[in-house]
Amino acid sequence: MTQNIHSKRKFLQFLASSPLFSGLPALAAQRLNDSDYIAESAQWAVNVFDMENVAIQNWRQAHWTYISQGVDDELTLRANREGFERLNLRARRLVDLSGFNMQIELFGHTMPSPIIMAPVGGLGMAHADGDVEAARGIRATGHKMIMSTAATFGIEKITQARGEPIWYQLYPTNIWELTQGMLRRVEATGADVLFLTVDIPARNQDRMRRFDRSLDSCTDCHIPGTTFADKAMLQGLNAPRNIGSQNPSMDWEWVKRLRDSTNMKLVIKGLTLPEDAELAMTTGVDGIHVSNHGGRGDESGYATIDSLPEIVSVVQGKVPVIVDGGIRRGTDILKALALGADAVCIGRPYVWGLGAFGAQGVEKVFRILDNELEVAMKQAGTPTLADITRAAVR
Repeated sequence: MTQNIHSKRKFLQFLASSPLFSGLPALAAQRLNDSDYIAESAQWAVNVFDMENVAIQNWRQAHWTYISQGVDDELTLRANREGFERLNLRARRLVDLSGFNMQIELFGHTMPSPIIMAPVGGLGMAHADGDVEAARGIRATGHKMIMSTAATFGIEKITQARGEPIWYQLYPTNIWELTQGMLRRVEATGADVLFLTVDIPARNQDRMRRFDRSLDSCTDCHIPGTTFADKAMLQGLNAPRNIGSQNPSMDWEWVKRLRDSTNMKLVIKGLTLPEDAELAMTTGVDGIHVSNHGGRGDESGYATIDSLPEIVSVVQGKVPVIVDGGIRRGTDILKALALGADAVCIGRPYVWGLGAFGAQGVEKVFRILDNELEVAMKQAGTPTLADITRAAVR
């Protein structure tokens, strides 16, 4: 964090040590409310919201708006968070927790916990080194990383920073040859899991549309005339200048074609309805990712945590189910696992960490969530992931 950012902790420590306040030794602890607390380093961040407080001060307003916004009236954005708040944990007592373990096997990989780094495009707005810095942070924790087609850097640099092959999220474009070109490039790095995003055929992002990108404050990093063709993952593929990220003709037959064109495991990212989950199962996908793009895809007003049980009932354990949207605490993760998720993806919280303290902030976010999940599991009397059932929530 830059030196010019005011530290409320130091100020309160000064007050507490002042002779004028010698009779109030607990003043600093009493006055450090969550909304006021500005952590001086990643070490001092107690929860993910502490990272948000610092990131807000470090970012330009336009970048903060882009990362925080939903669509339309942001009903879905709010619903994602409120869905977790409606659920209560059932705390169990006198359960033997000596064999505690929250490791998970997913798509042939052993993971330290069921927490995955979600793909987020344009991380260069959060930190100059964007996805590379995020990869450095998560390398220290051992969690899996999914990179976006809209990443600031190419997969080769990000994979090198992560220290092992990463997973890839695909925006397919409407040109099959471009899709195949990206897949061959991804496969060459050793990536073996592909997430196909299907949840943003169209959307309205009102808050971002109010910014004039012709202003100097925007043209510093948004070069006039650039398009999706300039993204790092499309370099060398001769993408036309008018190319977009989406394929309006994409349907389930197209998914089958994609399935047959790669040896990577295929996960459909962006399903929220059981009837779509049924169709996905007929195409031979390897996983389903329940997502509404963090409230940035549709304005259904329906939370992913509410969609999750409906889709789990269709999948019936045949393939892994992942969920994202509104997860901010370890208790949220436990609730998702109790309702049938095999793993969860974390988005905005690690972006806050990246914008606050770079790689150290990203690392701390995942350590915070791992620790909170451990506490929640122990309170629920569930020493392993297999012990977590629907009985853990009410």
